[in-house]
Amino acid sequence: MTAPTVHAARTVEVGDISVAVQEYGEGEPLLIINGTSQSLGFWAEAAQVWAGSYRVITYDLRGLGASERGTAEMTVPTLAADARGLLDALGVERAHVLGYSLGSATAQELALLAPERVASLVLLCTWGRTDGFQRAVITGLAHPWRTGDMEAALGALGIAFSPELLNSPEFGALVEQLLPLFPSTPAQIAATAEQWDADLLHDTLDRLTDITVPTLVVAGEQDLLTPPWQGRAVAERIPGARFELFTGPGSSHALGVERAEEFLPMSLQFLGKHAMS
Repeated sequence: MTAPTVHAARTVEVGDISVAVQEYGEGEPLLIINGTSQSLGFWAEAAQVWAGSYRVITYDLRGLGASERGTAEMTVPTLAADARGLLDALGVERAHVLGYSLGSATAQELALLAPERVASLVLLCTWGRTDGFQRAVITGLAHPWRTGDMEAALGALGIAFSPELLNSPEFGALVEQLLPLFPSTPAQIAATAEQWDADLLHDTLDRLTDITVPTLVVAGEQDLLTPPWQGRAVAERIPGARFELFTGPGSSHALGVERAEEFLPMSLQFLGKHAMS
């Protein structure tokens, strides 16, 4: 089996900003939308798995990675408008959309904003309206980004991983691998603080019944950022949505990495059932 094509990295103009894009493979388009503080490099390994069947599109959200910040407000609806603009810029009429965390909120808004552009949704670690528990967690996580204390910011993000991984000898090596992918410039750090604000304000709960595309919601029992009850509430409101709960070791906010050997085939199987052609 030949390795999927890794296309040359490029930037495209979307509204008021230049957006960094990295694509893999050929086939029906699969748009990946990042979580808070992520750059597109986080998806390099998973993308090559999906790219065996799809044209995988990864990109940096405004103000993160190599994408410009621009002047628009940093909200989930703005990020959804950026996603639609990116599809326009790439000449993509319809795409499967996989969103993680903040990206899952953005994917919900995209499906509400432009339902004709979305073929199916995979919502990984998602929620429909920030509740009191999440508000407490996000407020704590956001604070060091606001003050520029990167050691504390990255240390606190350990809450995204499972207790098993945090206490394992492998964790140090994983952190070394991920560190270059995190925000490093003052502008990127400030944009990440704005992303946390967008997380806090996310609210689609009463509109989710308007989402009509096939949807897979994946939650983790150990997830403290988007707890499993939040994912279940989203799945209950989207007509016909399928809900999958990961339990036990590795069922964290980072289950896409910690349980990749189960999550990736699950996502491919779901996408395969909802081919556009």
